[in-house]
Amino acid sequence: MNPNKVDRNHLNKLTDLPNVGKAGAEDLRLIGIHEPSDLVGKNSYEMYEKLCEKTGMRHDPCVLDVFISVTRFMAGEDARPWWAYTEERQQVLKQKATGK
Repeated sequence: MNPNKVDRNHLNKLTDLPNVGKAGAEDLRLIGIHEPSDLVGKNSYEMYEKLCEKTGMRHDPCVLDVFISVTRFMAGEDARPWWAYTEERQQVLKQKATGK
């Protein structure tokens, strides 16, 4: 759903989350997330790795940005577009790759 249309009081299904459409909801279901509350306390990077393992392919890193957006939203942050997390994700992955 478009982050500007998200209503925190009406989170009944995965597609009620910011940046999640039908395909994103299916990705989440593949890794055991069936309702928005299942995201509470989840690590978005671990979720991404689990999805890649489950499907046997590397997904576009934008999927990770969406996972970051929904886990942060469920932790209480405002709904933001997935691309608001791209730079952060790039920095985190760069740090992991260089061992810093």
